[in-house]
Amino acid sequence: MTIDPWRITGQLEIDSYVGRWVELAVLLVNCLAVTTAHGRAVSPPRSGAERLAALTTRLPASATLTGADADGLAEVAAELRPAFGADDGIHGAATRLNDLLIRHRAVPNLHGHPDQPPVLAFHPADATLVDAWAADMGTALAMVIGVGQSARLGACQAGTCSLVFFDTTRNASRRFCDLSCQNRAKASAYRARRAGRTP
Repeated sequence: MTIDPWRITGQLEIDSYVGRWVELAVLLVNCLAVTTAHGRAVSPPRSGAERLAALTTRLPASATLTGADADGLAEVAAELRPAFGADDGIHGAATRLNDLLIRHRAVPNLHGHPDQPPVLAFHPADATLVDAWAADMGTALAMVIGVGQSARLGACQAGTCSLVFFDTTRNASRRFCDLSCQNRAKASAYRARRAGRTP
C-alpha cells in the first residue's frame, strides 16, 4: 500500500505538471470569466479579438492562439470557474468537471515529438488546442480535488472580487487573491467594528 506524502505531513505535494495546468486555469478564469476584481466591476473581453489580446499579454510567447481559440478558451474558463472556492458545492463542481473531461476527450496517454522521449498528457495527440488545454486543465483540477485538496482551489473572499487562485501555502489558509484585497477586507472589517461601537 502506498501513502501519499501529503497525507503524512499535511504539506502540499503537487507535481509540476498538475501545478502548471492549475495555474493556467487560474490565469484563464481571471482573464476571461470574472466580473469583479479588487472591489470593482470588470467586463470580461467579449470578442475573439479582445480575448486574444488579453491572453497574448499573459501567456508565454510560445503559445500561439487564434481568435477562435480564445473564444473556445473563454467557454472553458467559464466551466472551470465553479471548481474554485466550491466548498460545500464541491460535488456539483466535480460533476461539471467530469462533463468537461468527457466532452474534451481527456484520456491519459504518452505522446510527443519523434526525436524526444514521450511525455504524459491528458489529451489525444491529435486534439485541438482548446480540447488539449481543457483536458489538461480539467484533469489537473480533478487531481487536486481527488486527493482531498480542493480547499487549495480558492476564490477571493474580499467583497466585490471574484478572482481565483491556487493556494500553495503550507496550511492552505489563503483567503484572498492578493495583498490589496486582504487589506481592503481588513479595512472594511475595521470600519464595520467601529460603526457598531456605542459611545
